[in-house]
Amino acid sequence: MRTFAHKYLEILNGEFKGLNLTRITSLDEFYLKQIIDSIEPLNKCVNFKKSLESDLPLIDIGFGGGFPLLPLAKLYPDKIFLGFEARKKKALAVKLIAEKLDIKNVKTYHQRLEEVDFDIPAILTFKAVADIDKLLPMICGKKIQRAYFYKGPRCDEKENIKAKIAGWKKFSDQEYIVKKTNGRRVLGFKGVTVPRGTKLNKPLVKLSKLI
Repeated sequence: MRTFAHKYLEILNGEFKGLNLTRITSLDEFYLKQIIDSIEPLNKCVNFKKSLESDLPLIDIGFGGGFPLLPLAKLYPDKIFLGFEARKKKALAVKLIAEKLDIKNVKTYHQRLEEVDFDIPAILTFKAVADIDKLLPMICGKKIQRAYFYKGPRCDEKENIKAKIAGWKKFSDQEYIVKKTNGRRVLGFKGVTVPRGTKLNKPLVKLSKLI
């Protein structure tokens, strides 16, 4: 993965430098804070690993520069990975980066979470995005989903995680250390009721049509 990190960083700081896909220029820091941070839950969180090794597709929401989407897809070449990103330039850039890294099991979309109908079960990941209690209610569909959030160890102080989130139950919460960070935490939530969906002026895009 260190060789992968080196090539990835060269691409980000080369032709895609102007898109601000990462502010990290040091290889050691990039390797730890982006690559290891993306894949370390596999070593620390049993539930996360089981989810990744299931036959369900993984959908990464707001992947930015491609994290954790591309590092996870690199480790699981036979699994289906999709990425939704609200910024079109970043969605297109990460698609090209995946091709340059020879990752063939990833599709990226310029797509907002609340505009998707999760009509099939999937695993969702969120890293460096909005608060949990704001994102979970945005998930629409007729199937029960599982969602994992990459957070800092003190996220309780910044977010209302202890509050009940309608239709969801926290079933996993694991803290661990990644070098050169203040610590990391992965929280897993499982849908306990079928989401009703949001009210939009246009029809939702079915997840099954995007895969």
